[in-house]
Amino acid sequence: MEETKQQPLALRVCAELAGSLLLCFAIYAFSTWGSAVYGVNVVFVPLATGLAYAVITALFARVSGGHLNPAVTVAAVLTSKTNVVDGILYIIAQVIGAVAAAFAVVKLLPTSEQVAAKVWLSPAINGFEQGSVSYSLLTQYGITFSITLAIVVEVVASLIVVAAAMSAIGKDNESTDRYPLIMGGAYGIAVAISYPVTGAGLNPARSTGIALAAMNEGLTQNPVQQLWVFWLAPVLAAAIVALAMIVVQMATTPKPKAESTEDAAAAVANDGAAQESFDSVEEGTGEQAEEAEVRNQQADSQSDADEGVERH
Repeated sequence: MEETKQQPLALRVCAELAGSLLLCFAIYAFSTWGSAVYGVNVVFVPLATGLAYAVITALFARVSGGHLNPAVTVAAVLTSKTNVVDGILYIIAQVIGAVAAAFAVVKLLPTSEQVAAKVWLSPAINGFEQGSVSYSLLTQYGITFSITLAIVVEVVASLIVVAAAMSAIGKDNESTDRYPLIMGGAYGIAVAISYPVTGAGLNPARSTGIALAAMNEGLTQNPVQQLWVFWLAPVLAAAIVALAMIVVQMATTPKPKAESTEDAAAAVANDGAAQESFDSVEEGTGEQAEEAEVRNQQADSQSDADEGVERH
């Protein structure tokens, strides 16, 4: 694919905003009025979420890299695939897009005296214990999904998403052709794991948008009060993935010092060989000079002898 670094920053930020708006609108829509028609189950939600991420990512990956998730952006910044300024602007755009989508969906929900907005919103929010999508069912048996379980499930599911994203994003934030399919599959699996417990946050922007739009709608649990979990878990997963990638890179990169030592040893050896050659040449030159001097002395002696003979 075309390298995203060639695109202007403003265009990339707008792509993240528009992508997050469309993505979150789709998720909020099929989680609210869509669930009333098709039913919320372990098949519908993962398939719908995975398809939404795959399609929207394919639309915007060529422009911005298709992060659409603050956790993915954090991991990209920590691994130097995206610079810090771009990352901050990406996250702001993602949250704005999600909030706009959430308020649009809430305003569009059909309500009456018998059917309040909270009836529609319960399957769409992210939460645990009283805020869990499974709360009404579990209370019949005297159990709830605790905060510990919520954090563990969100971290594990987010690890799948972030690791998949980092495997398909290049060093300059460019995405591969298979990136949309990888993200669609990763989100589908992650949602299947986490939806019964937390409503499948995985994306802090997605969790923030619906929490702000639903906080005054009379829900059993105010989703804003539990929102911190849905930022902490994905960002923690991003840090873990980034740390693992950095460690692997350090372990597989040749050590410059070792190369320098070897080069220095080779240079010393070459200098030694050159010095030996020079000494040999110098020694040979000295021997030749001595031989020439002896020959000269012999020639002088012979000349003196010849002169003596002539005189006699």
